[in-house]
Amino acid sequence: MCGAELTALPDGVQRVMRELQAQGHPHAPQMLDDAARTAQQAADALGIAVGQIAKSIIFRRKSDDAAVLVVTSGDRRVDEKKVDALVGKTGRADADFVKAATGFSIGGVSPFAHATEPVTLIDRELFRFSEIWAAAGHPHAVVMLTPQDLERLTGAPVADVVQAAAA
Repeated sequence: MCGAELTALPDGVQRVMRELQAQGHPHAPQMLDDAARTAQQAADALGIAVGQIAKSIIFRRKSDDAAVLVVTSGDRRVDEKKVDALVGKTGRADADFVKAATGFSIGGVSPFAHATEPVTLIDRELFRFSEIWAAAGHPHAVVMLTPQDLERLTGAPVADVVQAAAA
């Protein structure tokens, strides 16, 4: 890349791309024709299992208003009690808080390249897959990763942060 193609991308995607390049990640963000605001929409657009979508869920820590990012497998639900046990009591984050804390709008929150570094946890369930996809700074942008890439790019611990899967 010479850099000119970056300017055609939305600002959030440019920020993600710069971070990926700086970290030597081999894959660039891809723009989808349709928005992938949900894990199911992203999986359908990519032709993959919904569990391969690394969805970014933002909470607001009550003690200090810090953003808490939980990156979880698209087919799992976050267990807020497990998250609270690891990082302290959290609450829901509204769209304004998410945008201010991360620099991204809901539906396009990347797991890295945030405006302010969040407290981050990675769902161990993502390691069921050799290839995962995450939002890349815009509801139309995604990037391919491995769970190990996600761990390296975020520096976050891997934890049990989801509800038990239905049998």
